[in-house]
Amino acid sequence: MRWDNLTDEPVEHGRTPDAALFGAGVVTTQIDTPEFRGITFHEVRARSVLNRVPGASRMPFEWTVNPYRGCSHACVYCFARKTHGYLDLDTGIGFDTQIVVKVNAPEVLRRQLGSGRWRGDHVAMGTNVDCYQRAEGRYRLMPGIISALTEHANPFSILTKGTLILRDLDLLVRAAEVTDVGISVSVGFLDSELWRTVEPGTPAPERRLDVVRALGEHGIGCGVLMAPVIPFLSDEPEQLRATVAAIAAAGATSVTPLVLHLRPGAREWFMAWLAEHHPYLVRRYERMYAGGSYAPTWYQRRITRQVHELAREYGIGPTRAGAARRISPAQPAPVPEAAEPTQLTLM
Repeated sequence: MRWDNLTDEPVEHGRTPDAALFGAGVVTTQIDTPEFRGITFHEVRARSVLNRVPGASRMPFEWTVNPYRGCSHACVYCFARKTHGYLDLDTGIGFDTQIVVKVNAPEVLRRQLGSGRWRGDHVAMGTNVDCYQRAEGRYRLMPGIISALTEHANPFSILTKGTLILRDLDLLVRAAEVTDVGISVSVGFLDSELWRTVEPGTPAPERRLDVVRALGEHGIGCGVLMAPVIPFLSDEPEQLRATVAAIAAAGATSVTPLVLHLRPGAREWFMAWLAEHHPYLVRRYERMYAGGSYAPTWYQRRITRQVHELAREYGIGPTRAGAARRISPAQPAPVPEAAEPTQLTLM
């Protein structure tokens, strides 16, 4: 296993590090309890946790914090699977069960936020793997991270599938009193059978919508990233309508649809899942994604139009471009007609 090649995550302010991002000493732990059975934790001490988004990215934020690598949500389509390969870890089952934990993330973040060079930029979380995955119940890194951001009145956003975020509700309410806090929950569909196989480690979609409802009741507006819309499995008009109706009923401030994309690493794992569970769709996917990681532009536009029409019907709308940081940190910025769209996913 390699720990000295993680230079894809910059140190402070975009500088490329000369050495590993992790200090010496990786502690590997296995916990024999039902909720963690089969999962191995690699506890590391990070040298930096503020990661600069590449300049070519169209994301509406410049900085991220990712306290974990790998994700027990085990979403078969997760684009972050490829990052496990940087550690010589398996991007399939290894991504789901070998979790890297930056145990000192809160104190490192507090130090970096206090640096005279830090400008107080917006910080996005949950854009790589979910910071409220199962491991957070054990390591409790997010309370310290939220507190550090609050102490510096630093704006931030969180994208999650995890209901564990409600544990930190009081901290989020306190943070919202001093800075801009944006929360988005990812709910791509309601189909329970599809959920159990494609997102096996996540809370049920209905439970995630309970999070949206609870946040709203406490004065924190919450948008929904309707992602991914999975071609031929969750894209029928009646499926889209049911999902948008449930999102509206939960009190979401916005809904932003994103069609499944399949980058290298995730593509292989997803196609293996598809061959096992829906073999009749393999050829259709090969044709649809023959041009690369993204579904054809015409298809994406069709889904976006349908969802936005339904959202207006149910009294909610897409996230406004100017509010992307506040409500839906994962929404791509508008791109020219011919440009390839960008999508984030959780998972």
